Amino acid sequence: MNLRDIHIPVLLERCVELLGPALQGDGAVYVDGTLGMGGHSEAFLERFPGIRQVGLDRDPDALRIAGERLAPFADRISLVHTVYDGIAEALAASGHDHADAILYDLGVSSLQLDEAERGFAYAKDAPLDMRMDPTQGITAADVVATYGEGDLRRIFERYGEEKLAGRYARAIIAARRDAPIARSGQLVDILQAATPAALKNAGHPAKRVFQALRIEVNGELAALERAIPAALGTLAVGGRLVVLSYQSLEDRFVKRLFAEATTSTAPAGLPFELPEHAPQFRLLVKGAELASAEEAARNPRAKPVRLRAIERVREAA
Repeated sequence: MNLRDIHIPVLLERCVELLGPALQGDGAVYVDGTLGMGGHSEAFLERFPGIRQVGLDRDPDALRIAGERLAPFADRISLVHTVYDGIAEALAASGHDHADAILYDLGVSSLQLDEAERGFAYAKDAPLDMRMDPTQGITAADVVATYGEGDLRRIFERYGEEKLAGRYARAIIAARRDAPIARSGQLVDILQAATPAALKNAGHPAKRVFQALRIEVNGELAALERAIPAALGTLAVGGRLVVLSYQSLEDRFVKRLFAEATTSTAPAGLPFELPEHAPQFRLLVKGAELASAEEAARNPRAKPVRLRAIERVREAA
């Protein structure tokens, strides 16, 4: 299996351009907070021979595959089995007290999507699992089997922004009275049957529901809300964080947290800003950057990406 053929890192050159200035010093620390199959990490390790890397992933399969891919750099890397909000602990365990550059490439990975038995893809019938770490936690089948109608509707609305959330929740409750919903194909059939004929051509009816279930099973937004402040707290002055988001909920979280980090804490009405109230961070890009048309054509998984980047400009007061 040639990982370079099946896994193309999203916005790689732009990530290198943004994070590179923080990685010039010998011994600079790069954190890949969402290691996946190691595509971004491999490029950084090749291009910056003086860096040390800490790679985080909650998926044991990803750690194994990335470890094999990054074997030529074994003396410069530490791979840690953890969710990305555990960045401070992972750094400490790897012998580092700060980070110089951090990349978070959010969402479901190519590895998880491409392995049908993981149950992430609605286009492939498989056990309804969706755990990024298959060694722990509840599965999507557990959610579908045990959540009440109100809770199902809530997660479909909140995490999937699904307009038919109530209709789909009722359909699931009715269907599970007859038989357990254990496979993705069963759930897709239920959702398709519950979709009004007039809306059947408005995108696949399972897309938003599967997204919502995945986020619920893995606690993704809660982890993200903890991870961004944790990552910012580890950055040295001049250190940079790049975040790649693939759906609007993630991107809104990142936008809000970056806005808070780059806003003065001076009380309203002061005639001037005291140094201790000055922002500790500055934005590196205006708004969210998208993949070019060329990259989106070459790598379809880049189409929905939104990139945001931030730099620490002073120590905490």
